[in-house]
Amino acid sequence: MKTDTTFQAAFDALQQEPGVILFTALQWIPQRSSLKRLFTSHPAEYPVGGEKTVEISPGWLGTVIEKKEPFLAPDLAALREVFADSELIQQLGCGAVINVPVLNQQHNVVGVLALLDAEGKYTQQSVETAVDVIEQNLASLVQAFEAHPTETTRPDAPAKDTV
Repeated sequence: MKTDTTFQAAFDALQQEPGVILFTALQWIPQRSSLKRLFTSHPAEYPVGGEKTVEISPGWLGTVIEKKEPFLAPDLAALREVFADSELIQQLGCGAVINVPVLNQQHNVVGVLALLDAEGKYTQQSVETAVDVIEQNLASLVQAFEAHPTETTRPDAPAKDTV
């Protein structure tokens, strides 16, 4: 399976509506409580293979991973409360984020899609639109996430993100 094609197709659809400047597909690795980047629209700033241990806020974890619900930070203030890399996000022209968990048939989180756009661009309607797009492509997205082993650490993989 060509997972990049699947993630690129999701990115293309989400660019149409609700809109995306920065897009990443992050695999949830429950054994390490971390997120590994499998796809990115900005590889220089957010390299594929980079891993974030979830030092982001407990509120984010509770919403996206535990409750398995989308997360919305509509402005920079909300984004700064959750993400340590908010300065880089802002430099890329973004100030709002939608994170949507991708759930397999057993209702487990296998990944998270991160959509970022200009501050104030996203509303609750944007979240609903993003969820609809993802649900239309759910089977292929789950397959793309599950095609990547969660326990194997590649020696050539980028180190954990430091931002």
